[in-house]
Amino acid sequence: MPPHPPLQPGWIDRPHLKFSPGDFRLESGESIRDFELFYVVHGNIDAKASNVVLALCAIASTHHRLDFLIGEGRALDPARYAVIAVDAIGNGLSTSPSNSAAQPGTAFPRFSIRDMVQSQKLLLDHLGVTQLQAVIGASMGGMQALQWGVSHPLRMRRIVAMTPMAKTAPWAAAINETSRRAVMADPAWQSGGARGWDAWVPLMQLLSGRTPAQLAREFDSAASVQNWIAERTRWWAAQGFAPVDWIYQSQAYDAHDVGTSPGFDGDTARALSAIQARTLVLAPPLDLYNPAEAARWAAGHIAAARMLEIPSVWGHQSASAANPEDAAWINRTVGEFLAGSCET
Repeated sequence: MPPHPPLQPGWIDRPHLKFSPGDFRLESGESIRDFELFYVVHGNIDAKASNVVLALCAIASTHHRLDFLIGEGRALDPARYAVIAVDAIGNGLSTSPSNSAAQPGTAFPRFSIRDMVQSQKLLLDHLGVTQLQAVIGASMGGMQALQWGVSHPLRMRRIVAMTPMAKTAPWAAAINETSRRAVMADPAWQSGGARGWDAWVPLMQLLSGRTPAQLAREFDSAASVQNWIAERTRWWAAQGFAPVDWIYQSQAYDAHDVGTSPGFDGDTARALSAIQARTLVLAPPLDLYNPAEAARWAAGHIAAARMLEIPSVWGHQSASAANPEDAAWINRTVGEFLAGSCET
């Protein structure tokens, strides 16, 4: 297995499992050669494979992204569900530009969020899981969750999409393009150079990830902000995420639109209306990466959807473990929805 980032507080260590279907054909017609999809399972899949929740990771994250929802008494309690947490194409664990021997670096083919979903479907078919209790994700994971509902509307009972977009907003695309320019400003970016992260970290982990109100609560001076950025830059470097993987995943992010799924002719609203699962959409009042308006718009076009506002000033990071109060609220809300006590 490719190197795993250092375990962080709150992460749950589980055996890493691998699905190797051979060459994986992308919707572009190209193929990822010698494709491997990594995943972990929390809990036990029952005899009928009827208790499975599919947990999806966000951009530049791993199968640990939703660990804050997994555990005894939490929304995804392994005593009740078997949670399959999958590493997305291009995250540095599953086959990625950074770890492919056959198609390394920029020789890697471009992939899409629908390709991520298709790879996950192949895994579930391999495991004999034909019906999911739920598909859940945040940010790019929420985008994948909505795509699951469009591409395979009968495959799941429920969807939880946190801070999602059904079609990438121009604002999010602008953020991503700025981030890529920051990364690629390092002459050594293709060989894993870390200097580009010096500009990437404050943009993606602070300016687009939080809000002015949250920063005002946490920092009391410019020096404290600068100290945080310096420390976070060191932390990010230790994660070992490759610049080339960010380039590829963020390009997939930018190109996403459920309306370009086969059969919908670019009509995003009509694609969303095809979702049959009960759907819970969560977003904060202000999100400076995936605009909250995009989440509200998506929820408004799904027949069986409920939109709830996360009561948080943490912006895009509200759908994470960053703030314990937000994590507790999401655990309670998602748990009630999955149990059927928070219906649309």
